Amino acid sequence: QVQLVESGGGLVQPGGSLRLSCAASGSFSRVITMSWYRQAPGKQRELVATITTGGSTNYADSVKGRFTISGDNAKNTVYLQMNSLKPEDTAVYYCNAGLWRKTGLASTYSEDYWGQGTQVTVSS
Repeated sequence: QVQLVESGGGLVQPGGSLRLSCAASGSFSRVITMSWYRQAPGKQRELVATITTGGSTNYADSVKGRFTISGDNAKNTVYLQMNSLKPEDTAVYYCNAGLWRKTGLASTYSEDYWGQGTQVTVSS
């Protein structure tokens, strides 16, 4: 199967910075896209940023200019550099991957792969 492991969360003051990382491992052929989502208590999970192996990126309006997503294709790893953090950024951040898997003669694409999440708390 596929495993996604996040790290880098923690407690930071407003205006501070954190860098999250997510490494994919296990049984897959090729990662196509990786994303960061976040979910605050009582709220729905929302998309924060996405990157493809071709280098295209997309950001939620709320984080544009403050967050940067990047990836290392050779390591199947994605990063999220978070600067100028605000209290409203407080949430559990989840890594998501869209990838191809081979099962026998068939190849299957799915985006339903998730890490267990890492807590980010922004508070003074």
